[in-house]
Amino acid sequence: MRTRLLPLLIVLLAGVLLALGFPLAASMAAAEQQRLVVDRIDDTARFASLAQFVTTRPYDPRAETDERLTILRDELIRYEDVYDIRVGIFYRDGRTMAVAPAHWSVPDTGEGRRAFREALAGRRSHDPGQVWPLQHRRLAVASPVIRDGDVVAVVVTDSPTGRLRSKILHSWLLLVAGETAAMLLAVGAAFRLTGWVLRPVRTLDAAAHGIATGRMNSRVAVDSGPPELRRLARSFNEMADNLEEVLEQQRAFVADASHQLRNPLAALMLRIELLSLDLPEGHEEIASVRGEGKRLARVLDDLLGLALAEHAPADLQLADIAEIVTDRVGAWSPMADREQVTLTYSGPAAVTGWADPVALSSALDAVVDNALKFTPAGAHVTVSVEADGDTVGITVADGGPGLTEDELTRIGDRFWRSSRHQNVSGSGLGLSISRALLAAGGATLSYAPNEPQGLRAVIRVPRVCSEHVTRSGRGGKGT
Repeated sequence: MRTRLLPLLIVLLAGVLLALGFPLAASMAAAEQQRLVVDRIDDTARFASLAQFVTTRPYDPRAETDERLTILRDELIRYEDVYDIRVGIFYRDGRTMAVAPAHWSVPDTGEGRRAFREALAGRRSHDPGQVWPLQHRRLAVASPVIRDGDVVAVVVTDSPTGRLRSKILHSWLLLVAGETAAMLLAVGAAFRLTGWVLRPVRTLDAAAHGIATGRMNSRVAVDSGPPELRRLARSFNEMADNLEEVLEQQRAFVADASHQLRNPLAALMLRIELLSLDLPEGHEEIASVRGEGKRLARVLDDLLGLALAEHAPADLQLADIAEIVTDRVGAWSPMADREQVTLTYSGPAAVTGWADPVALSSALDAVVDNALKFTPAGAHVTVSVEADGDTVGITVADGGPGLTEDELTRIGDRFWRSSRHQNVSGSGLGLSISRALLAAGGATLSYAPNEPQGLRAVIRVPRVCSEHVTRSGRGGKGT
């Protein structure tokens, strides 16, 4: 969810910053140019006031040698040398009164000509168009020289824009840096915000996964996140409490029922044995009833074992998995010899993992017993151990008929047995008990076809004792 929510927030924040940045950049450029234009206006106004004392009406050629005109020309030359700004004072007809540099004249086209014409009308020229950093152009500003209410000359300044464009570019770079910093802060805030919003969702997902995998004590903290998610967390915890209570009642019922039925069944089996004394040896009906009674006793024992396996916490400890497996292989070797099945072990002499030794041994007994049941005489059953990253894999591969893909999805379900194997003894609860015993300690049990034939049962035991497994195994509350 964060991968979908976070880009949306970043795009929205970037849109807001860009929407604010472009007008601000234009405003900064306009402010820089306005300062330059105001300076040029002040300069042209000062030169216009000086030119008022030089101008004569009508034009007098002798004015060329006038001392005030000489001072004005020197002033313009110094101005041009210092600021590199072309400046000229021109009569109405375009003749030059004073100019710097000497070769400059009234512009024929462009902004300079427009400013000159506007000043002839008796007003200061309009502000020139905005200059942008990539535009190589000049700024022209003109002011009229007024004497006795008439415009007798015009002062024109023609300024380079290199420094102005540099200042605009520098201000823009500062703006980009500020917006970049703001964007980084916004992205960091978005990460924190999405983390705060989605933290209860992740916790809820972990708790739901824990319940789905059998850790019924998984719960969600309700002290973080938005109010809506806190209410959802409280509702989830209430649901989990009710579900755990219902399952606990179910397990208690199964355990109590199994336990209570054992005594009547034992009495019934005793009566059957007493009745068999009055019947001929090998009576078929008595043999059939005796077999069904024993099968019912196994079912009751398995039901009680399943209820206890789902309820009892695991006693996790760092154990030698290879030693446990070799011990169980040795215990089942006599039965394998009676069935004429070759039972072998392959793997390291020692490899450690976190497991409940009793639960792991019981699960291995069920898996190996199942493999020996369905492996024909003369075939092989191989038990191997291999360290694989953070887990230890225990593989029991048999040479039996195996299962179809549909049957593989149902193996381990309670009371389920393949329709092709109904004649094989068993209650259909052994593998369910094994899975429950392993799940309590964080281990898993999976199945796959064995090549060229048969079934592979793989038990994976963690090599690292994770926190949630420790809490689950010792009956603590999950988070």
